[in-house]
Amino acid sequence: MTQRSYWTAVWCGFLVLAIGLGVRQSFGLFLKPVSAELGVGRELFSFATALSMLLMGAFAPFSGQLADRFGSAPTIAGGGVLYVAGMVLTAIMQDGFTLVLGNVLVGIGLSAATFGPILGVVLKLAPPQKQALAVGICSAGGSFGQFFIVPLASIVQAWLGDWRTTMVVLTVLAIALVVLPLGLNDRQANAQARKAGGGTQTAREALAEAFGQRSYVLLVIAYFVCGFHVAFIGTHLPAYISDKGVGLSLFGRALSPAELGGWAIGLVGLFNIAGAILWSSAGGRYQRKNLLTLLYLLRSLAFLAFLAVPVSAASILAFSAALGFLWLGTVPLTTALVGFLFGPVHMAMLNGLVFFGHQIGSFFGSWGGGRLFDLQGNYDAMWWISIALGLIAAAMHWPIVEKPVARPVAQPA
Repeated sequence: MTQRSYWTAVWCGFLVLAIGLGVRQSFGLFLKPVSAELGVGRELFSFATALSMLLMGAFAPFSGQLADRFGSAPTIAGGGVLYVAGMVLTAIMQDGFTLVLGNVLVGIGLSAATFGPILGVVLKLAPPQKQALAVGICSAGGSFGQFFIVPLASIVQAWLGDWRTTMVVLTVLAIALVVLPLGLNDRQANAQARKAGGGTQTAREALAEAFGQRSYVLLVIAYFVCGFHVAFIGTHLPAYISDKGVGLSLFGRALSPAELGGWAIGLVGLFNIAGAILWSSAGGRYQRKNLLTLLYLLRSLAFLAFLAVPVSAASILAFSAALGFLWLGTVPLTTALVGFLFGPVHMAMLNGLVFFGHQIGSFFGSWGGGRLFDLQGNYDAMWWISIALGLIAAAMHWPIVEKPVARPVAQPA
């Protein structure tokens, strides 16, 4: 494997994550206008978004298995096709059913074009001494997309005054997800991994081995919390800011509350670029399970601090920056930890199952926010639930045993 080939995978993966997740994170901007157009509460849009996230996780193990068996490039490109189809349906929808169907296709498509398969490619292709840096840079792609695309979408929407046209612009951008996976070719690496050892282990055997390890089960369950946090903030923070009526004057230009919501999500992405790289690099020097414990503790503190001060533009931006540093630092740490425990052969599938736990949390974070808002008229309960879950996740990572699974050595005939 040459330096050039693995860096090609890193940067193609960076762009796939930037576009796929950046466009997806923009959906929170459409919660209020879509709900108003359909004449419904926030629960319908929140449910559609939540179902998309749940299916993204449910199909992740199957996408991972396809990537392990047939190669990541065709698997991720196929996901891109479904993603674009879902975006088209969402842009032209006239009723709740089409809104949900469009989100279903986006979710299934993202199951192939997200962290598990893409970081799996990078870990397979990068030399061991470069893996932490490569995974950190690639993971930061999702944050860069969030920083660049979400504020851009809010500007386009404010300029055009039409959420549908904004969705069409995002759909055109998403077409790149069908082409960029050409740089994520790992078939040769898959074949070499099977020759090196572990290639005789079936997918069923790999699953039985993984779920027989308490550490893996704890990772799956605790990742629920990350998904809950990310989905709640990504879906509902722009609406929360709009509800509070908080705007901002920036460089002589007044930003509306809706625009500030877009910039807040973008700021989360900006600070997560540094966060993803730093947490990933730290994972190469310290035990990843201890870093994950610290990360979840800091998240709970960030939520608590945000609730403790009056809501203002300054507090929103400070919270967004702090949360951004902690946003998806979980991803490279968790992905690398699964690879360290079980090796590369079935890594995409096993990471897909961990990611399913994440997306179950995303379902409840997105849908639960809309449901509780429609019931109570505010998000207060969701903030306190987020704090409690962060503390629980921190406690669950502490007892994880960070060492490779012992396997019997095959004896020569």
